[in-house]
Amino acid sequence: IDNFTTVLRRALSGTFYPVLQQAIGFGSAFEGWTAREEEVVYQVLVPLTPPLGHTFHLERDTDQQKPGRNFRVRVELECRCPREYQGMNMLCFQHHPDVIRRRTRQPNLLDTLCTDSYLDVKKTVHWFCTLVGASWQRLPQSRSWHLGLLPSKRSCNLRLTNGQESFQVKVLFGVQRHTSDIFISSRHRGAHTPSTMWPESYAVAETKFFRHMARQAPQDSSHLKCLQLLARALTRKDFSIHSIKTIVMRLLHTVPVSQWHRRHFLLQLSDTLEQLRLSLEEKHLEHFIVGNQRLPEEIRLPPDVQRAKPPNLFYGLAQDPAAHSQAMQAYLDL
Repeated sequence: IDNFTTVLRRALSGTFYPVLQQAIGFGSAFEGWTAREEEVVYQVLVPLTPPLGHTFHLERDTDQQKPGRNFRVRVELECRCPREYQGMNMLCFQHHPDVIRRRTRQPNLLDTLCTDSYLDVKKTVHWFCTLVGASWQRLPQSRSWHLGLLPSKRSCNLRLTNGQESFQVKVLFGVQRHTSDIFISSRHRGAHTPSTMWPESYAVAETKFFRHMARQAPQDSSHLKCLQLLARALTRKDFSIHSIKTIVMRLLHTVPVSQWHRRHFLLQLSDTLEQLRLSLEEKHLEHFIVGNQRLPEEIRLPPDVQRAKPPNLFYGLAQDPAAHSQAMQAYLDL
């Protein structure tokens, strides 16, 4: 993906499309475990920054009917009038957009990837996928790998095959919140996520936590084996994998790392299942990142995320008795 973004940045030079930053790997494939026994899926997030003459403003969605914390990215043309840039002979994007269009022969970002002045996820994904398809032959990997584009509206899904093996890459897009490890991202949230809605994502912070624990834990630590075993079993039960991941993260945060030796594997597996049972019975499981003020220093959170009340990941089970009964049966089936 870094090869892709380098080639695409070169192709986009002189345009007013979002600037592609270095891709960040996140999720199970980058944490050392997988819930799938078949084809591996690598998830990466490509941060976007505003092009020359544009600014991004993140606006929190206050609609309490929508789950989670959601944002919109308002795009504005930047004022570059002489009083703002003393001594520089520059045209103002805000006050002379038509002149800049004529001189550069390039549309601004509001003309291309926005809907009502807000950055549009679906337009952004379609733009990136089109660029990838047009640029693939410029990469050396194209000589030995075949690229396929899989249908998706909120991510660019790629399948790479070479006759002997294959894997998928799921590319999401995001805007970084301040200088933190929290991004608003293009991932979907529910079946009818509006195209200008960017849900807040904690996936990069979670992956950094697993990497931190990998440095602290014993070399033969069993925490990833425990997570992978339960995740694969729960996948067959249509159960939330993120809930079991959250429980393992909480145990890693509280149980001394010395107790994660391989010889304690059955004990840790039993503890994880017990925590899952208690959480299901109480219909309550707090988010691990949001509101956590005891994370390792290297994991950076915006102040409002650090101070926020952790959402209950099992809120839906508390509201839906049938779903709660189904989740309890899935647990008992383990």
